[in-house]
Amino acid sequence: MELQTVSDVREFFRDALQSALDHQHLHVQAHTEHYIVNLLAMFSHTDALFEPDGERSQLKPLALLLAEAANAPDERQRFRTLQRMGDVALFVAGFLAGSFSRRPVDVDYHIAMGGRAYGTLAHAPYRGAQRVLAYVFAELQDKFQPLVDALGEIGEGAAQNSPRDVLRLYELWHKTGSPRAHRTLLKLGIRPVAAGAFAN
Repeated sequence: MELQTVSDVREFFRDALQSALDHQHLHVQAHTEHYIVNLLAMFSHTDALFEPDGERSQLKPLALLLAEAANAPDERQRFRTLQRMGDVALFVAGFLAGSFSRRPVDVDYHIAMGGRAYGTLAHAPYRGAQRVLAYVFAELQDKFQPLVDALGEIGEGAAQNSPRDVLRLYELWHKTGSPRAHRTLLKLGIRPVAAGAFAN
């Protein structure tokens, strides 16, 4: 793996995202691509992803964000919390999927929660120039799983394909039907078979 020095993290993520989208045969609108690039750039700073909790920082569980959204004092705060929920779910499911073996919830949970959060935002009453957000959030909802695959491709550069990594890849394919996980398994010489598909 080659060390790259970049002066603009957004340009790096734009190039990486465009390459991953090409590999995944996935097209997104320019506004959606811009949104994802900004999300990646923002979460490249850990203080934007993790929240303070006493003496340390940690990821706030999606269920807590959902509860905060449900109990928000106004619509603006509700939508802001749902947006954070969708953003965190997309980033974690794509970039940090390898860490799920140490977590009580799995990638399919993040995909479901993030997709629903964006779906709710897609139907919010936007005005003026902000109407484009409805289309962005609708596309993020509709293409959540393929976008997780694209982000996973960006984040897997350092993967070493240990037996645990391969098993995790199979679990990801089995739970979500991820085309990227399926292709990667095939490249590793593993033909994934769905549970119960073995002939007697």
